[in-house]
Amino acid sequence: MMKHVILGNGPAGVIAAETIRQRAPNDQIVLIGSEDAPPYSRMAIPYLLMGNIDESGTYLRKDPKHFEQLKIELVQGKASSIDVASKKIVVEGKPIPFDKLLIATGSTPIRPPIPGIDLPGVHTCWTLEDARSIAKLAKPGSRVLQMGAGFIGCIILEALATQKVDLTVVEMGDRMVPRMMTATAGSMIKSWVQKKGVQVYTDTKVQEITSAGSGLSVKLSNGVAIEVDLVISATGVRPNIDFLSSSGLEIDRGILVNECMQTTEADIYAAGDVTESIDFSTGVRIVNAIQPNAAEQARIAAINMTGGETQTLGSLQINVLDTLGLISFSFGLWSGASGGDFVEMLDSEGHKYIRLEFLGDVIVGANCVGTTEHIGVLRGLIQGKVALGEWKAILMQEPTKIMEAYLAKGQAQSTWMN
Repeated sequence: MMKHVILGNGPAGVIAAETIRQRAPNDQIVLIGSEDAPPYSRMAIPYLLMGNIDESGTYLRKDPKHFEQLKIELVQGKASSIDVASKKIVVEGKPIPFDKLLIATGSTPIRPPIPGIDLPGVHTCWTLEDARSIAKLAKPGSRVLQMGAGFIGCIILEALATQKVDLTVVEMGDRMVPRMMTATAGSMIKSWVQKKGVQVYTDTKVQEITSAGSGLSVKLSNGVAIEVDLVISATGVRPNIDFLSSSGLEIDRGILVNECMQTTEADIYAAGDVTESIDFSTGVRIVNAIQPNAAEQARIAAINMTGGETQTLGSLQINVLDTLGLISFSFGLWSGASGGDFVEMLDSEGHKYIRLEFLGDVIVGANCVGTTEHIGVLRGLIQGKVALGEWKAILMQEPTKIMEAYLAKGQAQSTWMN
């Protein structure tokens, strides 16, 4: 009987544990999480802040006996080290042996080096404990400043705005969601958000946070000073890998893995935000911290941990965002490919935008705002690497004819779904 230890009980860890159980009914499975809560989804926290769900609504599996019924042992604790030679991990001072190990410890929020970042009233929005603290302060009419308007920041922004707080967002980049959107698209989202009553400063940094009466005073690089009741730091995340520094595993920005999600040690695998894996579009290594990627990597790792043979096709950059009712998304090489060309169409008044990136006659990336009708089709064309032939010229004149091109070229989605 094999003993599988999974470090991290987020979506990747849970999917891996369930996949292992399906494939190996008699193997031992230990699922380790660092928080005092059942396995839950961080992406559900904004819905908790909105009041749409309670804490149990964030749980990845609703049946409290789910893991017990699958004979998956749940352990709470934080890992401090891994001994590769003896095949043991140390959790809260206790060694836990393994035959196969999956590291799926996710990301941890970046704390920018700003004076006052550790003051009471300054919070990240990453855990259930964070959500409880924010909910106490983010009441209707309360003054809130959020640092960061990236993908995660915009999801948090949505939750705060629904609570009718007086919200200011500060983004150091030249636009909102700068790692997901072109300048045109990011500026369009900023315009939309400001029309909804949210003050947004781009090209601006928080320089200092100080106590001010019962609240906080925030000094910005543009000379503005704002008094608030709550500061939320949403300035990005990084792989949660500090405990691996002496493990001997090969690590750069994340844990280096091959197409089987295997690390440089044969019996140790990694999946999700902790990995630095092969990008689908470029073939170079990236950290792609999105949930669909984590889920797919977990499935692949679990199959290989139980004697199967399967490989990832590469990590495709996928981002879909709803910002106060404005849908936006980006796929693949959304900022363009070397030697490629592009077409874009803009309807500023209608808050609609589409940009297609080509390399030869293949769409390699896309950026869209204000529409959802092309999401599945564009993903199919990009991931299928479909040669469009004469349809490229048509799309260069009328980029909204994506569906027609997709149908004409044999419904490329079947290429990557099968």
